[in-house]
Amino acid sequence: MAKVELKAPVVAEISEAIKDAQSVLLVDHCGLTVDQDTKLRKQLREAGLTYKVYKNTMMRFAFKGTDCEQLDDLLNGPSAIVVSKTDATAPAREIAKFAKTAPKLEFKGGIVEGTFYDAKALESVAAVPSREELLSRLLGSMQSPITNFARVIKQIAEKGGEAAPAAAE
Repeated sequence: MAKVELKAPVVAEISEAIKDAQSVLLVDHCGLTVDQDTKLRKQLREAGLTYKVYKNTMMRFAFKGTDCEQLDDLLNGPSAIVVSKTDATAPAREIAKFAKTAPKLEFKGGIVEGTFYDAKALESVAAVPSREELLSRLLGSMQSPITNFARVIKQIAEKGGEAAPAAAE
């Protein structure tokens, strides 16, 4: 069997992984211990992300004709790919969180919602909270004035309406 026929399924696997992805990140995993790599894989799997190490040439072939083609210049040296189909900021957030315990893990660059980000910009993306957290903050800020108003009305009712004469003095 020719080498090209052996590589075609791998290229197809990468193409399928990046198809309809919210974000695709390249990371330099060189220097991680086996234990650290195992913990990283477990953490990313629990977050619903795909993490895999492929040959750079295979990724180059798979990236052709997609938004990920912008990552070609970063495909040198050891590279791993992290893909999310649901949450655009999750890969950057999870990698940044793990990199605090494993400083050898570094961003190379990535595509988030069709836009290219270099390693420095991905650190900013990692600081963006998850969609659920942002929605809960919004809901909390919307409920706060109503809750405070209800609390004041309750206090006035408990005092028997005495707040109005005290304000007149």
